[in-house]
Amino acid sequence: MGSAAESAGPRNATMPAARRCWKQAWLAPALAGKGIRVNAVAPGPVWTPPIPSTMPDDAIKSFGEQTPMKRPGQPAELATAHVMLADPLSSYTSGTTIAVTGGKPFL
Repeated sequence: MGSAAESAGPRNATMPAARRCWKQAWLAPALAGKGIRVNAVAPGPVWTPPIPSTMPDDAIKSFGEQTPMKRPGQPAELATAHVMLADPLSSYTSGTTIAVTGGKPFL
């Protein structure tokens, strides 16, 4: 699973972009013949129990405000993307990344 947050700065954008490119251009086509689908969910800022212990208080207060929705996501809000990708009715979906970012563009 990638993270939209990890590619926030130019210095950090290279590896997430490289992983997406590798997944879409090589891995998904290479495994399609074996019936294996390759997809990812890229979360934006999501409020999880460890968040308060990993940031200073001022960062916690503004966590998620950089998204157009002005709030962090909740773990349950990511679940639908995972369920959709796991559903057998999504069997034609491969090589894609679903961005659950609160409206923040995922490039």
